[in-house]
Amino acid sequence: MISEAKPNTTDSSTLNVSVVIPVYSGEDTLPALVHEFEQYTSPTKTALGHSFVVNEVFLVWDRGPRGTDQTMRDLARAFAWVKPIWLSRNFGQHAATLAGMTSSGGDWIVTMDEDGQHDPAFIADMIDTAYTNQAQVVYASPRTRAPHSKVRNLSSKFAKRLFAGVLSGDGFAEFNSYRLILGEVGRSVAAYTGAGVYLDVALSWVVADVTTCPVIARKEGRPATNYNYRKLAQHFGRLIVSSGTRPLLLVFWLGLFFMVGGGLGSLFIVYQRVTGALLASGWASTLVVLMLIGGSILLSLGVIAQYVGAATNMSLGKPLYVVVGDPKRTFDSKAHEDS
Repeated sequence: MISEAKPNTTDSSTLNVSVVIPVYSGEDTLPALVHEFEQYTSPTKTALGHSFVVNEVFLVWDRGPRGTDQTMRDLARAFAWVKPIWLSRNFGQHAATLAGMTSSGGDWIVTMDEDGQHDPAFIADMIDTAYTNQAQVVYASPRTRAPHSKVRNLSSKFAKRLFAGVLSGDGFAEFNSYRLILGEVGRSVAAYTGAGVYLDVALSWVVADVTTCPVIARKEGRPATNYNYRKLAQHFGRLIVSSGTRPLLLVFWLGLFFMVGGGLGSLFIVYQRVTGALLASGWASTLVVLMLIGGSILLSLGVIAQYVGAATNMSLGKPLYVVVGDPKRTFDSKAHEDS
């Protein structure tokens, strides 16, 4: 949390921080969240003496329900440091985050959700953590249970463990949408990340040092209904495909396992046939083997199909996002005349 001002024993310069908030349905939560940043628009000292200032807050409209766009306009009129970004359609949270990161100019970039769960007060702790550990990326590590069902929380934990332990291999033990990213790294990643690539996977390709910072997650200011299980499954599929070719290596080992197992089983059946120990019964075991092999084949084909789909989107030149002007200024003649 923010401490009282102390002599700066580390660096006399003030760090510029850009905040990126992808917005979908933040009509009820954005005003309170944005007002919290007002106190940090003047130089503020962290507990370890680092001076920082939030000089821009990007609200990236991802074509959510009506009403949220007007909330963004009102906030931009009230605060000069609030900068709206308008997308041409709903591209998803990661694309919206990348759009804001590309437009940023701060020494550090903070990404966070619109629902008020992420407390801006912990930005100071994350900055101290970054300099203490010389880390290019700092992920918030909530010390409170996520406000979701047990099934969703367990699924999320499993996905992160799978990514960190099997898919990435780069020590990303925990990742979160509340992040502190070195500005030059974040803008470079946002510039080259292709369609369908998971943001944290793209960061793992270029970041040498990553760490976490303990935070207290607040209750969401609205029901968490934007991500149903279908969207979460799509999210997990994108995580797997964008992690590189490791899943294809797992498919290879899966095929090798069943090939060796099938060969050994065939030899055992031949041996039983020669010795006369082969029995006519065995329909249950045959069905189990067929289900296992059939399931592994379908799983492998599904993984390969995801790669083919990702490659197709990239070869067709599918854009990650498209930034447009304020729709109200474009389609509302009165607003255009007033401007």
